[in-house]
Amino acid sequence: MTDKDLHQRAMEELKDAYDFDHRDPLYGLNRDDIRGDTISRRATLRLLAAGGALSMAHVLPGLRPGAAMAAGHSGGALDCAWSGVGEIVTLDPAQINQVLQFQIASNVMSGLMHIDNSLVAQGDLAESWDVSEDGLMYTIKLREGVTFHNGDAFDADDVVFTFNRSSDPEQSIHSRVIGNVAQLEKLSDLEVRFTLKRPQASFLTKALERASGRAMTIVSRGGIEALGLAQYGLTPVGTGPFRVTSHQQGQNLVLEKFADYYDPERPKLDKITITPVDGVEPLAAAMEAGDIQYIGGNPVPAQLVDRFKNNSDLTVDVKPGPGFQSVWMNPWRDYMKVTDFNKPIEELKQEKGFMVRLAIAKALNRDLFIQQGRLGNGVPAHGTINPAMGFYFDETLAETSEQAYDPEGAKALMAAAGYPGGDGFPEIKLQTTPNTKRDGQVVANILKQVLGISVAVDPKDFSVGIEEFQKMDFDLRLGGSGGDYDPDDGLVDWMQTSSKFNGPTRDKEAMPFGFFSEADADAATDEQSVTASPEARRELVQAANAITSNKVACGFLYHPVDILVYSNAVNVPADARIPGLHELDRISLA
Repeated sequence: MTDKDLHQRAMEELKDAYDFDHRDPLYGLNRDDIRGDTISRRATLRLLAAGGALSMAHVLPGLRPGAAMAAGHSGGALDCAWSGVGEIVTLDPAQINQVLQFQIASNVMSGLMHIDNSLVAQGDLAESWDVSEDGLMYTIKLREGVTFHNGDAFDADDVVFTFNRSSDPEQSIHSRVIGNVAQLEKLSDLEVRFTLKRPQASFLTKALERASGRAMTIVSRGGIEALGLAQYGLTPVGTGPFRVTSHQQGQNLVLEKFADYYDPERPKLDKITITPVDGVEPLAAAMEAGDIQYIGGNPVPAQLVDRFKNNSDLTVDVKPGPGFQSVWMNPWRDYMKVTDFNKPIEELKQEKGFMVRLAIAKALNRDLFIQQGRLGNGVPAHGTINPAMGFYFDETLAETSEQAYDPEGAKALMAAAGYPGGDGFPEIKLQTTPNTKRDGQVVANILKQVLGISVAVDPKDFSVGIEEFQKMDFDLRLGGSGGDYDPDDGLVDWMQTSSKFNGPTRDKEAMPFGFFSEADADAATDEQSVTASPEARRELVQAANAITSNKVACGFLYHPVDILVYSNAVNVPADARIPGLHELDRISLA
């Protein structure tokens, strides 16, 4: 199939997906279309379209032919590097707050649903499901004969236990993912029923999905009781294709094939060793020496991409990436202090702290940063909503945002704040990881050239840096999110006063909010999460996105691409290639 044929077919699928009656709670689908043991590709695309989370970037991969599995064989061991991190802090789904963690956990633990590379919603621990006429009740038949890695049988009690645990914000940072569930009932040992408060197009394809959703990733009651929470975070017990056999923080994590996994065809490999590697040259040296054959974790450092592409022993696969990266600014530092973001924008522009924040955001030459820092691999960002979300992405925001690149306007703001040409402004630190030190240096140079301010790049181990970020103990920080397939990932998780990443461990008496708090953005974000009409939801999403951009929740920098690097001795079939995830159970050795 030629690229022209692929594009034409994808356009036809997109047109069909968005052709539905918004007044119908099931969005133009019959009950039979979304019940059974697998949702068809057409129905899945329709549900994603109804939620607004469907774009050409999502449709095209499922139209391309997959690699022949005959190219690989079962058995053997794979050595992986998890990039940009010194340790894997936790694999407990209730506490996972980074993509690099759930990339691993989704191979150890199962959910009720999982979406494959063709965007077909597959039952994972759900064998089949039925949906009521009004779209509010989901009755799910559970897979029979499933066991946890410790030998315990899986049943409805585990679903209820996971739901109750994940619904409690004291136990799970993902409680809001299932906030639209009014009730979960156990009907029998192998049947449960979810009742929703309002129809939710993304319920099966998002809320119950095992990886990025995390709230309904099934945990083991017996495992938690036997191990305790701390050890469970290191060596969780699940029902997935691999079991954790060894893991100490800061050292290798070993996964071994779970012989009693419900699918006898998976996993292909016997053993996977995951080594945290925090540093550019150590990663390159290990890959080029053959000590590792596959890279997961944080994005591959930009300066290594062309180097790896020029290595005939390696495969470099580039796809659109779902996420955003930013320069985060601490609003509790005196020189960029903002204690109330609820004021009108023109009033905020009279405050010195906000002037400095806006000046930094306006000074970010995103095109130059992408060329110098990411070597051309990225898309300029002005909000959390990334181009991979398609329907929601606001292409006009780059021009209308207060953050639009404007060096003269940035200089004028710094002068009005009392720091003409940067005079009198203190040297501040920009926190990075060792892998993103170069990116930080590019940002620092841009701010020096435009504003005349001195920014010292401060590389820290990822786990140390994220802890300081969550405590609001930083000046500037370079970082962001990945695996963002739905607007909730960018808005609910990051841009609300109660967002799970918004300074959760800060001194709440000294700092009433974390890095940002704005009532209108909170309200629009809450409303979009349960809005059925995609057009109405898009309007709310873009309104919230514009507020966070104009009022400088952070200095939005770029949307990454997803780059997968692996040895030619490794076979990665098409169904294992989901941007932001790693389907390790489908990978084999060539």
